[in-house]
Amino acid sequence: MERPYWAPEGVDVEQPSAARVYDYCLGGSHNFPVDRAIAEEATRAMPEFPRVLRENRAFLRRAVRHLVGEGIDQLLDIGSGIPTVGNVHEVAQRANPHAIVVYVDIDPVAVAHSQEILAGNDRVAVVQADLRRPEEILADAQTRRLLDLSRPLGLLIVGMLHFLPDSDNPVGIVRRLGEKLASGSYLALSHASYDQPEGADVYNLASQTSTPMYFRSWQQIKELFDGFELIEPGLVHFPLWRPDSPADIGEHPERLAAFAGVGRK
Repeated sequence: MERPYWAPEGVDVEQPSAARVYDYCLGGSHNFPVDRAIAEEATRAMPEFPRVLRENRAFLRRAVRHLVGEGIDQLLDIGSGIPTVGNVHEVAQRANPHAIVVYVDIDPVAVAHSQEILAGNDRVAVVQADLRRPEEILADAQTRRLLDLSRPLGLLIVGMLHFLPDSDNPVGIVRRLGEKLASGSYLALSHASYDQPEGADVYNLASQTSTPMYFRSWQQIKELFDGFELIEPGLVHFPLWRPDSPADIGEHPERLAAFAGVGRK
């Protein structure tokens, strides 16, 4: 296929990417035919798949609003992906114009596009880094320029940790990040789960992309909150986490093969 003008050199446009599949399902434009094919195949295997991604984004927005409402004015979003409508900085700065956001992603497509749309906003930055090396994220010049780790912040790891195998020790990674945060900081986290049978088909499809997924049980996901106390309503399916109205819950939220929660240090 012809390389789009916005695709950075070195990015394989023939290899599907989870970030671009996500972008496509949310109505974004930064995706390739191979990504759209995977998304459509995933939807045929699991009709709830696009809803899972939309509900994940809706949870992120509600969590950010809650954190800013609790006085959190600095946010570290790891695994931010390709920006779409309702980004973290838009939600946070709508509630508090002085809010600071640092986006982190390993995908050069996500980072390149983020840098383009964030130009001119001196309270937002994007860092290309690997979640598996949390110390490098915190030591990055952009992170240190904007974030004050001596004050509480909101750590967002939404829809990200299910891309790490157990051998990467995701519990240990989150613990290492949490240990560097001030008391009163928050962790907002979501993760795909195989507790619902519908998750198995998507798990198999994800293995075809450059970023395969590793689904975990509710108990395994809860262990990621080590060092944080879950706030109400706990670790639940996306629509059940502080919906804005009963209509937001929709039908059969239990069919969504994922869980989300927010914890306070």
